[in-house]
Formats: sequence, C-alpha cells, structure tokens
Amino acid sequence: MEVKTSAVALGLFDGVHLGHRAVLDLALAQEKNGFVPTVFTFMPKTVLRKASGYEGYIYNRTEKNYILGELGFLIENIHSVKFEEICGLTGEEFAENILAKKLNAEVVCCGNDFRFGQYASCGIEDLRKFGEKYGFEVQTADDMKIDDITVSSGEIRRLLLDGETEKANILLGSPYMIHAVVGFGNRIGRTIDFPTINQNYSDGQLVLKYGVYKTVTYIDGVKYKSVTNIGVKPTIAGKRLPLAETHILDFSGDLYNRHIKVEFYKFIRPEMKFSSVDELREQIRKDTAKVREI
Repeated sequence: MEVKTSAVALGLFDGVHLGHRAVLDLALAQEKNGFVPTVFTFMPKTVLRKASGYEGYIYNRTEKNYILGELGFLIENIHSVKFEEICGLTGEEFAENILAKKLNAEVVCCGNDFRFGQYASCGIEDLRKFGEKYGFEVQTADDMKIDDITVSSGEIRRLLLDGETEKANILLGSPYMIHAVVGFGNRIGRTIDFPTINQNYSDGQLVLKYGVYKTVTYIDGVKYKSVTNIGVKPTIAGKRLPLAETHILDFSGDLYNRHIKVEFYKFIRPEMKFSSVDELREQIRKDTAKVREI
C-alpha cells in the first residue's frame, strides 16, 4: 500500500507548548498542499535531573497524543517511538529510512535547535543537506518569546516544580493537565465525606510541587470545579509514590478505570501532615470553600 506524502513535525514535544505548536502549525499548514500532517516524536531514554531531584518529562505518551489530537493530528499519523529505537541511527540513516522511506516526507518541520542522529551529531544544516538528497524540504520555526522569556520545556518544568501553574499555563498554551486512568486508593476520602479520584504519574514523569491546587475536571464533556492534592498523603500511614488526588465538586459517580482529564489553574497551599483525620477533613472543607470562591 502506498504511503501518502506527508508533512512531518519532528521533536520531543514533551510539553506540546507554544514553541512546539509553532512547529506543529507548520506541518498542519501543509494540508492545503495535499500533504498529510504527521508527527514523529519519541520518549526520552533517561529521566532528566536537576540538583534538587527529579525533573522528568512533562507529559507522557498518552497525554501528548491527546493534545496532538486536539490540535488536529489524527492518531494514525502520530508516530511515537522509544528513543532506543532511533538513537543508534546516523543522521543520514534517520533521514533516509525514517523521513524519506517510512514517512514519505515532502516537508519536514522542526525547531532551529533540533538535533538528530547518533549522539545528536547532526543539526539543521545537515537536515537540509539530507533533504536535498532524499527529496524533502525543511522548514524551521523560530524561538517563541513571551515577556522576554523564551518558551521552553526547561522553563515550564521550573515553573511547575515551583507550583507556578498560572505562568506555566501561559507558556504551555493551555492549562497543565493530568489525563490518566482513575485507580483504586484506600478510600479514606469517602469516610470523611470528601471522595476523591486517584491518578498516578508515569515512571519518569515530572511531578508538580506537592500541594493543593484549584483544578477543573472533565467528565463526559462536562466541566466540574475540583480541588487536587499532589503528593504522598503524609497524614495517612505508610509510604507511597506521589499521585494526584482530586475531589470533584458537585459530582457523584463511579470513575474507576476511566481516563479522566484534570486541568490545573492555581496553587492554593503546600501539602501538609495533619495530626488527625478530623483535622484533615476540616482543611479539605476550607480548601473546597476557597476553590468555590476563585
């Protein structure tokens, strides 16, 4: 079966932020010329780190594909591979085998700083050279700045780790979100009249600053105000990995095993350890009242 000619957006796209979207828009604009808008992306081989601990990637594969779909890319045209599958290719092998043969690229779109090939040995000029040889044009998107801040995944990670979701959302181009399956917890929330949904982060994924956030939860296309705690539930005995625990206002129903989207808007307070469950209940009541007022 003949592969349709494509316009390929290249990149990690771990935040699908405004800078990434400039690249994606270049590919989408080629649809009018008869080229299929396509994304070629990959998951990082290692977890990013900084001095204070883990950073990680902003969105996992499921969340990234969800956003790309909302931007206009069909799921069958999103190629998300493990980094290990391509890191051993030379720049020319990547251009010939992936871009030219596998994706049948007529146009290739990326940022000015895009690197590819084994040990990231190739840059934009190399890509243009290979494009001339294998029959594709290269288009690049300039860096994007907002208030003299260059939009980058690194800056967004810094803001999210500091709990500055309002600023991060501006650079992202849409609210930071978790779009994950609802898992089973210890159901403590139900015993204190504040039932919650539990959503886990993927291995290697960035975890927001621990604390309570004003959020919005989407259920069957309906938006609900919600309050979300990010952390390890220190009041409850035992050790656990960090997760998102969301109380949805004015909603009652079973959401287990469903993929639910929760958008983050405002940091309210740091995560706290309370002396009793009753004290925890009272604080959740205050948090919920504050969310209703915002």
